[in-house]
Amino acid sequence: MFSLAPRLSFSARPVRAAALTVAFLLSLTLAACSQEDRLTMHTAKGDFAFNLEIVDTPSGRAKGLMFRQELAPDAGMLFDFKEQRPVSFWMQNTLIPLDMVFIDAKGVVKSVHVNARPLDTTAIPSGAPVQFVLEIAGGRSVEIGLKAGDTMVHPRVSTLK
Repeated sequence: MFSLAPRLSFSARPVRAAALTVAFLLSLTLAACSQEDRLTMHTAKGDFAFNLEIVDTPSGRAKGLMFRQELAPDAGMLFDFKEQRPVSFWMQNTLIPLDMVFIDAKGVVKSVHVNARPLDTTAIPSGAPVQFVLEIAGGRSVEIGLKAGDTMVHPRVSTLK
């Protein structure tokens, strides 16, 4: 049999190696993002993971979860004030009930406000200096048994004692 097609000498090995390298680098990038976008709350009932939106700018904190129609049970918004201080929240323009978890720089829960009322402009204070506030679906903190003294694990939590 005779063929007019030219013979090509081609090795797939370099292409495969490049594809594997790209896949590896992409997985490292995604892993770094996913660590920041998840936290775990340790309670007497067990460990509970939440998918996060992180807010650490004044404009982001001002907007928060305003105008949202729903929040999944495993979702939340983590406000990082980047220093410990007393903080206060309200529910203006927030359409769903939320639990507010006030957490210090070491990841220790200082207080929990359960079922903040939608659209209420009454101030909800932290009661102690905190660095973080975790907002989760209203009533979720009761479901998981979250209370003062429980701990949060997240890359932003200081490991210094």
